[in-house]
Amino acid sequence: MKVSIITVVYNGVETIRDCIESVLGQTHPELEYIIVDGGSTDGTVELVKTYGDRVARFVSESDKGLYDAMNKGIGLATGEVIGFLNADDFYRHKDVVKHIVERFLQTGVDGVYSDIVYVDRNDLKKVKRYWFSGLYKYGDFLWGWMPGHLSFFARKRIYEQYGGFRLDLKSAADYELMLRFIHKHRISLDYLHETTIVMREGGISNANFGNRIRANREDRLAWELNGLKPYFFTLTLKPLRKLIQLVHRERQPSG
Repeated sequence: MKVSIITVVYNGVETIRDCIESVLGQTHPELEYIIVDGGSTDGTVELVKTYGDRVARFVSESDKGLYDAMNKGIGLATGEVIGFLNADDFYRHKDVVKHIVERFLQTGVDGVYSDIVYVDRNDLKKVKRYWFSGLYKYGDFLWGWMPGHLSFFARKRIYEQYGGFRLDLKSAADYELMLRFIHKHRISLDYLHETTIVMREGGISNANFGNRIRANREDRLAWELNGLKPYFFTLTLKPLRKLIQLVHRERQPSG
């Protein structure tokens, strides 16, 4: 089973090497690596080029932002399954993609998701919190549930059937896409109970309180755009789930 991994980046020279090495070091043999750069000026382009044809597709040009770049990557992908890994982040171990593929082959599902560990940006050994997604059952989105986007792998035909990321959302396009795929269209899912992604803490939606308010508004819009109605408490529970993640900080990543 061929898997396409897509990394989007803009001026990420300080961290992207860890990301690239973790992808190219995967043991799964059928792996297509795609990097979509937004026209970096900090040396990112030059660094990526040092990997030559080990990076299957490399595009560097201006774009309309993160989700536009992700859509470009989807359009370039030729794998049966698509996954994303941001330039700040990396795979927890060399068998991540292998384990994901095993779940697809054993279950025949449309999508597979797993767990994430967040670490300090300047000290990768310092764990800040874990995102343990847990088993999904229909309706969990109404209770504030969602899988970590970077842990979510889906078959390319799902993107072809239901579309990619919406560019009219600035921070919640990944939430909207998974809400659309999983809750609205009810794609079949399997959970790999394993910490697969290491993320440097920080992100568009969580950078400060103002951004969190805007993200909450976009989360609500994501439901409206899909003709769905959340419970009155759904979008309050979603950020509160992060408090539960903090309780599990002492656990060590599996693998």
